[in-house]
Amino acid sequence: MQNIAATWQASRPSFLVLAPLCVLLGIVVAVAQGASPAGQEIALVMLGGLLGHAAVNWLNEYDDYRSGLDFATARTPFSGGSGTLPAMPSAAVWVLAAGALSLLGVVLIGAYFIWLRGAVLLYPGVLGIALVVAYTRWLTRSPALCLLAPGLGFGPVMVAGTVLALGGHLDAAVISVSLVAWLLTSELLLVNQFPDVEADAQHGRYHLPIQIGRRRAARWAVAMLLGSYAVLALALWVGWLPLWAGVALMPLPVAVWLGRGIVAHCDAPDRLPVWMGINVATLLGTLALLNLGVVLGY
Repeated sequence: MQNIAATWQASRPSFLVLAPLCVLLGIVVAVAQGASPAGQEIALVMLGGLLGHAAVNWLNEYDDYRSGLDFATARTPFSGGSGTLPAMPSAAVWVLAAGALSLLGVVLIGAYFIWLRGAVLLYPGVLGIALVVAYTRWLTRSPALCLLAPGLGFGPVMVAGTVLALGGHLDAAVISVSLVAWLLTSELLLVNQFPDVEADAQHGRYHLPIQIGRRRAARWAVAMLLGSYAVLALALWVGWLPLWAGVALMPLPVAVWLGRGIVAHCDAPDRLPVWMGINVATLLGTLALLNLGVVLGY
């Protein structure tokens, strides 16, 4: 039972809410396009999103334990891993197995939708699997790929992939909401790297804060954060999204304040976790409001 509990903890369950919000965004856009997915299809895409998110968390925990990185990080509630495997090494094989089985579940669900909708789903499917498998071991060695990969997985792969899986099609609305999710998620993961710069550099990682320093990386994070709202505003202005989707702009004043806080405290390990928490809340709140706006607008 202890190994089971440790495996669950290593999935970082408090962060798994991001995947359902992204999948839900794909669902509501597909329905707005006129798709009429069956209940089991909705359940399967939601399960696939959750399994994909859990798989990358489990594999990341296992790889960071094996590399020794988990023993070197100064953990915060939002970075540095869960600390599960250093505390319970016997659970390592359980965590690896959970990651592999979750990935297998994603493949099987994807195969079903490819059979149902056609080979077009191979593109987001193969890309999503590659991101899960390659993220920790390879993509974190490249500043550009490490920056773009998280948002690519939760944005175009998860949101647009859900639309296609449920019988929808790619249009300007899908591209807009996928890009919003991409920018917000990549910005979140970028900020979460700040506390681990020294430990990551010592264990082979090479991401943007290591390459250019926390201060300049913080400015990149602010640009991505505010850029997500700029994309949303543009989509509203040209009519790609319904006016009700404008409710997702409500957190913008908080985002501006958040951006100033990230830049001001990116080098302050005692203050940064507060801003990291606000960052998570801003992302989740914006995606939730975007879901609500699309539903109300159509």
